[in-house]
Amino acid sequence: MQSPPPALGLRPPEATASGGRSWARVRRVVANPVVQFFTAGALALLVLLVGSGWLSERAATREAIWDARTTTDLLASSVVEPALTRGVVAGNSAAVDRFDKMMLRHVLSDDVLRVKIWSRDGSIVYSDQTRLIGETFSLGAEETDILRDGGSDAEVSDLDEPENRFERGQGRLLEVYTQVRAPGGQRLLFEAYFSYDDVSRRSGQVLDAFRPITIAVLLIFLAVTGPLVWVLARRLDASAAARERLLVAAVEASDVERRRIARDLHDGVVQQLAGTSFALSATARESASRPDDARQLEVLAGGVRQSLRALRSLLVEIYPPELKTEGLAAALDDLVAPVAANGVQVDVHVADTSGLPDETVALMWRVAQEAVRNAYRHARCRRLAVIVDREPGRVKLEVVDDGSGFDPSAPPAPGHLGLRSLFDLIHDAGGDLAVTSSPGQGTRVKLEAATP
Repeated sequence: MQSPPPALGLRPPEATASGGRSWARVRRVVANPVVQFFTAGALALLVLLVGSGWLSERAATREAIWDARTTTDLLASSVVEPALTRGVVAGNSAAVDRFDKMMLRHVLSDDVLRVKIWSRDGSIVYSDQTRLIGETFSLGAEETDILRDGGSDAEVSDLDEPENRFERGQGRLLEVYTQVRAPGGQRLLFEAYFSYDDVSRRSGQVLDAFRPITIAVLLIFLAVTGPLVWVLARRLDASAAARERLLVAAVEASDVERRRIARDLHDGVVQQLAGTSFALSATARESASRPDDARQLEVLAGGVRQSLRALRSLLVEIYPPELKTEGLAAALDDLVAPVAANGVQVDVHVADTSGLPDETVALMWRVAQEAVRNAYRHARCRRLAVIVDREPGRVKLEVVDDGSGFDPSAPPAPGHLGLRSLFDLIHDAGGDLAVTSSPGQGTRVKLEAATP
């Protein structure tokens, strides 16, 4: 591989040909509308599953807590309050024993793990954990409000609190408390403890009920809309193929017309100017006895020769005759010759391009032509490098200049489409075109194309 000119800071390609082809295949697959549609459907399914799971869990949690509050209210009004006696409130051992047997038989179950009855001063009047009876703890604001106003509330138990020391080791617990009245109208706080695992089980049940519905609805939607997307994608592909055919036809017609114009100019005006130049020079030599006439004829001959050189340069720009006969290297040398003749330092490095398809060679020529023209006419560069490098399965063209540069994101000026008009053609040919530039920093035009 030839090393690029160090003055312009070019670096050799870093990506391998196989990596470039693999990346191109991945991009084609990702750009497929059907793939995009089903990928979006899969993401939507995932989002729906996560979202419905979260919402179902919240709904199930609220429902389980509501069930626990309802159960606590029912136990308090139908079992606990009728069985409360003055002896239980006063701490009479026989009354507490009878009350405890009743609570064990009718209240404590697989759902209710522990019960406590509190007085207003924070002392525990009764608990199925009898070691707590008579102990006093501070009540929170919620418990105090329920003791005063009634109602019920629920929260996750803080097992670090000393009054909950006997509940440790039973997992997360949900404590529900409500107001009960003892004989004589004394207000007490009835507290029941439930396993929070029941809440989790309930959430799982709700989620299991809704998950199949959610998945089935989305799968039905994908099954119904998938064929429609496939049909639309086929139509888009057909439209893209038709557009590509039109573009190729337009380019071929342009090339045919450029060749015709170049041939007509070469066989007509160029030959006539060449003949006129020779005739003027011969006449000037024959007019040696008339110095003024000879000088005038030499001036005219020089003007004709200059016009002839300009026409030949124009022929090279329109369609280089050496592109198919002598190859890309000769065509590029002819392309940069007028630029070098005007004082621009030019470096041309061309690898062996034999065996490349004619379409690829023509595409590289078109890009190089536009890039060199822009660098000389618009960027006013002082140095210019044209490098053609070839790797297995890949060919690369780079045109780098140190001119004024421009902003690639800015819209082109009217009549200056330039390389932008070649992007579609290059993309359809399986190539990649990158233009890197900024004001005052020069321009780098890089074309990469796949080769057999």
